[in-house]
Amino acid sequence: MLLRFPRLTATQIVVLGFALVILLGAILLTLPAASADHTRTDFLTALFTATSAVCVTGLVVVDTSTHYSLFGETVILLLIQIGGLGWMTVATLVALLVHKRITLRERILIQEALNREDLSGVVQLSKKILLTTLVIEGLGALILAARFSQDLGLRRGAYYGLFHAVSAFNNAGFDLFGIIYGKFSSLTHYVDDPVVNFTFTSLIILGGLGFPVILELIQVKKFSGFSLHTKLVLTTTAFLIAAGTLLILALEWNNPKTLQPLDLPAKIMAAYFQAVTPRTCGFNTLDIAGMTTPSQFLHIALMFIGASPAGTGGGVKTTTFAVLLLAIWATVRGQEEVGFWGRRISVLRVYKALAVAFLGFAVVSGVNMVLLVTEKDDFLKTLYEVTSAFGTVGLTMGLTPNLTAAGRWLIIFTMFAGRVGPLSLAMALWKRQNKAGLRYPEEQVMLG
Repeated sequence: MLLRFPRLTATQIVVLGFALVILLGAILLTLPAASADHTRTDFLTALFTATSAVCVTGLVVVDTSTHYSLFGETVILLLIQIGGLGWMTVATLVALLVHKRITLRERILIQEALNREDLSGVVQLSKKILLTTLVIEGLGALILAARFSQDLGLRRGAYYGLFHAVSAFNNAGFDLFGIIYGKFSSLTHYVDDPVVNFTFTSLIILGGLGFPVILELIQVKKFSGFSLHTKLVLTTTAFLIAAGTLLILALEWNNPKTLQPLDLPAKIMAAYFQAVTPRTCGFNTLDIAGMTTPSQFLHIALMFIGASPAGTGGGVKTTTFAVLLLAIWATVRGQEEVGFWGRRISVLRVYKALAVAFLGFAVVSGVNMVLLVTEKDDFLKTLYEVTSAFGTVGLTMGLTPNLTAAGRWLIIFTMFAGRVGPLSLAMALWKRQNKAGLRYPEEQVMLG
């Protein structure tokens, strides 16, 4: 059923699988049938779009609705769905449909793809993930179809409802409004529309929470009964959204290019949307380039943190951010153990959080340095672009459509690294080593 490379680790196979799905998508998008004018799209543009779709990012070098045909948009939609669910989950479900037995090695691959600690119930979890996805996307599609049909007619409204519900839940950020309201317009036409705003943000938040958290929310009714992981995800997500909303509201209140022309309810709604979308979905209801510099920098921080593990978003993840904050707090207080809600977090988890954050910072810093050379543009503008790609967000200050060929390759790499995870990518590239059979004597090192 799945890729069979006995010498490759599970991590390497998962990473390789994503790369192959991207390559297949790029080939399909180069076909004349995929473009609106029925001409062949150059491979680099198709590869960029396919990578952005599979990595559920949303950065595009050509406007989706004006450049691609219905066939091309369908390919992009399928790539978004595969990228959001994970190709291993999709492959597992296909195998179950044809009554194929899931072997132990394939279960290990599913475990790796879903970021699970054990093998028990991984196949059943894949089924639950599919069902949950269909229900959430279906409800979102119905609400959006009803709303968009008022403006676009029943047929186009239904299609737009489905496309954008899938794109929002999978935190992809691809939109089709360019052909109606102008290229790269995203949702700016609906800045004061409560149905559009709250439907999109609900889909984005649910997709970003991660499937284990969604399933636990369905099964467990009380907060006290949640696992430590779910408590950490919910607490961190609520804090980031609330803090982001208040800060954007304060920073953009008198900005004539963003919030100033809006009435109070629309201002609050727009600030809330711009606090949700950097984590990690590239829809926007305000002009990102027109926002103040502090707000843009806040977006960079939120994009770097990203969504939660086992979800449809990228970034270093909310739990990584939370564990590092808790570790800092424990160190400041002179405590030897990191704890949260009466539970202890192992030192190995703190090490992993530190590794993920450092590798993410290294990728963003390194790519941004090279991008400054290739694009010769403003530092904040390139940093925003790179962080958006790493966090698989899709927001842009306008740099993406004007990227050079070298810049496109750099952003493609960054989107891929952000989707599979910097630590997983490093582990996939690094040769396996046996665990050391000895322990060295301990000696103190001065820090700080």
